[in-house]
Amino acid sequence: MLDNTLTELTDYIRQSFNTVFSTRIWSTDAGYIITLGDLLHFFLATLLVIFLARGIRNLLIHRLFKNSPAIHPYRHTIGNVVRYLILIFGFMIVINSIGINLSSLYVIFGSLGVGIGIGLQNLTENFISGLLIMFERPVKVGDRIEVDDVNGIITQIGARATSVITNDNISIILPNSYLTNQAVTNWSHNNFRIRLRFPVGVSYNEDPEKVREILLSVVDEHKGIMKNPAPQVLFVNFGDSSLDFSLDVWTESYLHKFDILKSEIYYNIFREFKANNIEIPFPQRDLHIRSGLHLTEKAMTPQE
Repeated sequence: MLDNTLTELTDYIRQSFNTVFSTRIWSTDAGYIITLGDLLHFFLATLLVIFLARGIRNLLIHRLFKNSPAIHPYRHTIGNVVRYLILIFGFMIVINSIGINLSSLYVIFGSLGVGIGIGLQNLTENFISGLLIMFERPVKVGDRIEVDDVNGIITQIGARATSVITNDNISIILPNSYLTNQAVTNWSHNNFRIRLRFPVGVSYNEDPEKVREILLSVVDEHKGIMKNPAPQVLFVNFGDSSLDFSLDVWTESYLHKFDILKSEIYYNIFREFKANNIEIPFPQRDLHIRSGLHLTEKAMTPQE
């Protein structure tokens, strides 16, 4: 008795689900019918394709290619391309799985192509620019770039936009076309080694050789300054109020915080200059006032 009741209940639930999922949502004159079950199947399969594409991308970037020296610089490009291919082909398979023939959609896509091309012109431009960035690699994830007023580290290069985080921990989203149409300064395109120049001015009363010695001793004590290439001090110019020098140093560890290095170096220079009585000049002007007494007396002398 109980078994018969459970069987009847199971059959009733199955029939109810079949009735609900067989509900017609959309149909065409060509005989294509989309049911509620097809719609649910489409959304679930699409979500599966999206998660699968993201998972494979992360697997390639963070696992398979992470420790490969030859592929490591290209891992983000390869991962993103694989993700796009999985999304495209997966979406086509999902459409076919619900009984829609893709060939029947060509006419619709063709008629909408012009309108989509005009309406989504900026989106298309950014997508193509993203592909160019991934393949040509003028910039990559981890690079420090400077473009117009934006200065920071690239954290992600997407299909439409690139994310840059500044030293103030502010995330800036740049359209990909902005990076291909503007002049971009890439501080770490080849490697993470950069040269910084610190202008220094001293009084005309000081000995240039002594100044050079002090400046080199300052950077020699700093752990962030590379020994090779060696720091150097250049005598740049005889300025209006000072002897002008340029302290040139190389660093790798301060690429993303060179403003901190600049501050530390200037603090140390000021301390050493003060300890060695090196004068740091300020702009001076000599004003010569010519007396007008002689001209006044000449003007008052009677003319013959």
